[in-house]
Amino acid sequence: MLDACWTRERASRDAVAACYIESMTTKETFAPGWQQRHVERYRESNGEDGHIWEGVPTLLLTTTGRRSGQPRTTPLIYAKDGDRYVVVASYGGAPKHPDWYVNLHEKPDLEVQVKADRFQAKAHTAEGDEKARLWKIMAAIWPAYDNYQAKTSREIPIVILERV
Repeated sequence: MLDACWTRERASRDAVAACYIESMTTKETFAPGWQQRHVERYRESNGEDGHIWEGVPTLLLTTTGRRSGQPRTTPLIYAKDGDRYVVVASYGGAPKHPDWYVNLHEKPDLEVQVKADRFQAKAHTAEGDEKARLWKIMAAIWPAYDNYQAKTSREIPIVILERV
């Protein structure tokens, strides 16, 4: 099933979303296989293979593991907001935040790769009116975000990444 997350010819957008949710509920320490392959292809091709995934733009976010101190890279759907990048810590609507969000909450300095552009960034969580405005943008890009929010009691964070 994880291979279906990546292969468009064999999976609808709903199947990809279901696969993503399933993979996010595992107890794996590292990214599930399809995410690792996405990261590898993205890096090897400077984003030529992987920047557009299922019709939406993705970036690579590298945080520092809060316990391990090791780099952890996650492909995420993004939007631009001026010079800033915006991502969603949805975890497929799971009851807890994704590890990457907990990591950056503790260590907000991180690395971002958008296509061939790799840069250092600082992250912060959007709040109030800004979050509401950015949520609409992100849900327009990936409508499943609204479904994820509906199925969880936690408030799904919107994260702003700013180049330093």
